[in-house]
Amino acid sequence: MNIACHYAIVRFMPFIETGEFANVGVVLYAPNAHYFGFKLLVNRHARVTNFFEQLDGKVFRSAMASFREELERTTQMFKRIGTDQRLKALDRDAASALWGELVKPKASTLRVSEPRIAMATDAAIQLNALFEYYVERNFVTREYQEKMLERGVRGWLREAELQNKFLPARVGNEEYHAQFPFVEHQGAMAVKVIKPLNLAYPETSKFLDHGGQWIFRVNALNKRNMLPAKVLFAVEGPADSTARGRAMREITDALEDAGVTVMPYRERQRVIEFARH
Repeated sequence: MNIACHYAIVRFMPFIETGEFANVGVVLYAPNAHYFGFKLLVNRHARVTNFFEQLDGKVFRSAMASFREELERTTQMFKRIGTDQRLKALDRDAASALWGELVKPKASTLRVSEPRIAMATDAAIQLNALFEYYVERNFVTREYQEKMLERGVRGWLREAELQNKFLPARVGNEEYHAQFPFVEHQGAMAVKVIKPLNLAYPETSKFLDHGGQWIFRVNALNKRNMLPAKVLFAVEGPADSTARGRAMREITDALEDAGVTVMPYRERQRVIEFARH
């Protein structure tokens, strides 16, 4: 049986002046299930403190600890009015008032979003699912990240009034082909390709695998004389002396050996110039 789960996202907003925030938790109240629960970010603080780089990490950890204590007190209050499974009835008016107080807009470093509703069969499972989505961003797959890079290039081409010149297309023939997001044609022939490539993964093996796939595709097209004369890979990834940086260079060197132009994704103007000329 589906139950209505009222939830809100916990946000860390240290600089009210800019309005920037990071999602750090979820609170959830399901009256029909007599349930209140919360889940906050634990240990993995670096992505938040790195985003707010001027902020001392101690400020974030202290704010999170205080807010956790507040939510634990709120949990006990909910239990006393009926979310304790040993109690048969829920004082809905009191619970609704308590929930309303929790989600009331506050001018504080940690605050909650406007309340929302999701239907679920299990409130606790729904809480975990919402946390994974809004805080851990489990939807951010390799494919998603690369689509975001493609969206960026598409915007650059639009600003340069080149969007109609480059369209998604399959390059190759029936024997072998690869799909590229930005291809320029002269008649039926593909003459220029732009491919954003995401190699910004924490694990070296992951972007070696992904980069290796594109090295294979480029070489397979080259071998069959099907690779356009001008191919650009705009690469997002580490450029340091770590193992990840060395792996990055290994991939870019192999692409360049295959005749591909490689440049950092962030070099917007160079990408536009490649597209224009």
